[in-house]
Amino acid sequence: MLSISGLALGGIDFEKPAGDPGLFGPESITWRIHGDFSSMLCGGVSALLLQMLHPLALAGVWDHSSFREDMLGRLRRTSQFISATTFAPVHDANALIEKVKSIHLRVTGTDAYGTPYAASDPDLLVWVHVAEAYSFLQSHLRYRNPALSVSDQNRYYKEFARVAESLGAVNVPDSVAAVDEYLQAMRPQLRCDERTLEVVRLLQNAPAPSRLAKPVGSLMIQAGIELLPEWAATQLGISLSPSKRRSIRFATRRIAGVLRWAVINGSWHRAMRRMGRLN
Repeated sequence: MLSISGLALGGIDFEKPAGDPGLFGPESITWRIHGDFSSMLCGGVSALLLQMLHPLALAGVWDHSSFREDMLGRLRRTSQFISATTFAPVHDANALIEKVKSIHLRVTGTDAYGTPYAASDPDLLVWVHVAEAYSFLQSHLRYRNPALSVSDQNRYYKEFARVAESLGAVNVPDSVAAVDEYLQAMRPQLRCDERTLEVVRLLQNAPAPSRLAKPVGSLMIQAGIELLPEWAATQLGISLSPSKRRSIRFATRRIAGVLRWAVINGSWHRAMRRMGRLN
């Protein structure tokens, strides 16, 4: 399953130099949340769908990305950015941030409703970030640690905001209350049109990296869809019965446990070895 993670792209040594804490370090709540491969997979799917409800975010991806022909590649590139800015040594994390900032400068245009967009727009950067942070946290609460304290949840939002701010975002919501308030305030700006629904279809039919991985990948996509806030799912035309929700959650918890046992050389493991915390 690591073949669908950012590690598959290579180019970053997560194990050197020894002792480099990266942007957050092993004591951070960000390492704890982003270190759980299973819940991050589900959260990543949910984040992408939530992001695409914003017409400007959708337009930027639609006009400047190859995701329609290479959904797996798109997921890998996003995964690499999250894993590198979380776990890579400081130099590599900052270099990737600068690379993405330079790419953002070229991502401009007009959305389907005639509104100009720019990927470097601070407000748009906030939306993309909050959709990710919220989805990752909701997935962690559901599939890893439902008892995570509100103070730790607040600490996560505050820590992870550092990446968005490095990309150019300002006034990033950095607490549970602030994120909830922000999402409610953004709802009037969100839209679902034929292109949004096409993203949903493409994601649901995304190819697996291997035949063996396909059942797990399909389940993780279902789990990500099921994670969406009810208002977002409704806007996307997604309706899941209570029994369907229960079956998705049950199966995902079972598979998540297997993945945690199987994934022994992910970004978190390599970064912990760099810090002398694992053999």
